[in-house]
Amino acid sequence: QVQLVESGGGLVQPGGSLRLSCAGSGIIFSIYAWAWYRQAPGKQRELVAHTTSGGTTNYADSVKGRFTISRDNPKKTVYLQMNNLKPEDTAVYYCKYINYWGQGTQVTVSS
Repeated sequence: QVQLVESGGGLVQPGGSLRLSCAGSGIIFSIYAWAWYRQAPGKQRELVAHTTSGGTTNYADSVKGRFTISRDNPKKTVYLQMNNLKPEDTAVYYCKYINYWGQGTQVTVSS
């Protein structure tokens, strides 16, 4: 059984930074991709960033140049470094591994 636990969310001022972590437990294979999604109130869940086993990364246009996804396979952990945060980045952020989801972590960007 796979479990994913996100952490690192919180309240930050515009222009600030946060680093989200998603720690996996159970059988985690490094050959699979990881992804971060987010869901703002009243909106659909959207893909933010994605990383393959080979290290290829993809980002939503809205976060390109500001967010960086990375993974530590031995630690079964994926990260999302978020810089220059904007109020529109406010959402619950979820990590995904295959068809498993974490519980989400709230990110609020406000002055």
